[in-house]
Amino acid sequence: MTSHTNRLNRPQPKPKPADREPTRSVRCAVYTRKSTEEGLEQEFNSLDAQREAGEAFVRSQAGEGWVVLGTRYDDGGFTGANTDRPGLHALLADIADGKVDCVVVYKVDRLSRSLLDFAQLMRTFEDKGVAFVSVTQQFSTATSMGRLVLNVLLSFAQFEREIISERTRDKIAATRRKGKWAGGHPVLGYDIDPAGYKLTVNAPEAERVRQIFALYLEHGALLPVVEELERRQWTTKRWATRKGPERGGKPFDRTNLYNLLTNPLYIGHVRYKDEVHEGEHPAIVEATAFAAVQQALTRNGRTGGALVRNRFGALLKGLLRCGPCGAAMTPSHSTKGSTRYRYYVCTHAQKRGYGTCPSKSVPAEPIEAFVVERVRTVGRDPELLRQVLEQAREKSTARIAELEAEHGSLEKDLRAWHREVNQLAGQLNPGDVNGPLVTRLADLHARIEAAEHRAAKVRECLTAVTDQLISEEDAAKALAAFDPVWATLTPLERARVIALLVSRVEYDGGTGGVTVSFHPTGLTALADELAQHHDHRSIA
Repeated sequence: MTSHTNRLNRPQPKPKPADREPTRSVRCAVYTRKSTEEGLEQEFNSLDAQREAGEAFVRSQAGEGWVVLGTRYDDGGFTGANTDRPGLHALLADIADGKVDCVVVYKVDRLSRSLLDFAQLMRTFEDKGVAFVSVTQQFSTATSMGRLVLNVLLSFAQFEREIISERTRDKIAATRRKGKWAGGHPVLGYDIDPAGYKLTVNAPEAERVRQIFALYLEHGALLPVVEELERRQWTTKRWATRKGPERGGKPFDRTNLYNLLTNPLYIGHVRYKDEVHEGEHPAIVEATAFAAVQQALTRNGRTGGALVRNRFGALLKGLLRCGPCGAAMTPSHSTKGSTRYRYYVCTHAQKRGYGTCPSKSVPAEPIEAFVVERVRTVGRDPELLRQVLEQAREKSTARIAELEAEHGSLEKDLRAWHREVNQLAGQLNPGDVNGPLVTRLADLHARIEAAEHRAAKVRECLTAVTDQLISEEDAAKALAAFDPVWATLTPLERARVIALLVSRVEYDGGTGGVTVSFHPTGLTALADELAQHHDHRSIA
């Protein structure tokens, strides 16, 4: 017993170095970021400098078992305003796989300049047991004071970025309100004067713009104009950047055609959000033509394409087309004594000579009576009504798919432009208010505004097309009311009813054939129109 006690109290020899527990290895990932791509082509760039500083710090902690991972987590040319960065995604993936114990950055804002994003990243690090170190800012995320200091630093970084963005927006707003062009991509019809940084008229392009406005007034819809512009091989504005590459020159589609037709630059104005101001540049489109196009576009958006095309009572104005040449047939008249003779004439034959088209002209009353009788026939024949409704549903389905595709394309563009705005805002410095970044931001804001406006119109059209589908029973009721109400309508009311119901009438002068196509939503519109007329008559 005594012997055992003495043995326990005897001093124990110190363990040899080989007997000590080995220091646990701390795997350190060095993350680097630079907002712009400027200078990245150099042999030793900013990312290399950040990484070198991070590796030096890790080596100073080698006694604690810190080692640098060989994987590079670099984001060159990416803003810190969001987390949409490939290098950061790779780092987070490795953290999720348990390959990283500590993240080392040169400066806090290299990881993120958004307080919300940074808080989420810190939460991810804590969940995975990953430490965070900033080489140039000494604090520890393991203490409450360290986390407070970190959030304060990050708040100031985000505040600085938001202040620069606000200054940029204020600069753009002040410039537009003075009528000055605030920068961005040039538009068809104008060039940028490099000396005065103003818009100058490009005469050949200006004439093309005027013809595009005239085409829309002739056709009354975007798609036929797009098809005509494609036939003529006209494209959007082609221009060269300051660095040399050419941009633009793309075929017209519904979206960029709509943007062109609604751009107040063409009547000598500039737009900022919902404000329109007198501009310094000359107009290239008559104000009356521009206003007429806006009214037509508004009517199209409200009725899903069923325009009120008839001002003078000609039932088929804007509806009748020449079958052989595809041109519009417009109403005209001649007088003999006190008698007026109405007819429709092919515009192609008018311009190119009557020998170029077999249709030439057609008396108005017989063809109008044929179309009205065709409407009555649909109401009397259930099988024909079913066929018309089936065709209408097919057209509606195709139109809905087209609108949804356009809306999806607009949403995709908007997401890309918003990402670029956030990225550029993160790159701005106080001295950049007149630089190329401001020019690009101004262009992006204009694009976003136009795209959001168009997207709202597309959603309205989608709602109109979807809501105006009609059942066979309701269609039969609407057509049953056609005969008794038709006799009480004025010429203008009759023209409106036909325009609501019929989308196109084709006349072939060679064969004498007439083809009537109905609007996909025409029967619903007709039912509403006749119901309103009946209500007004009842009140009267």
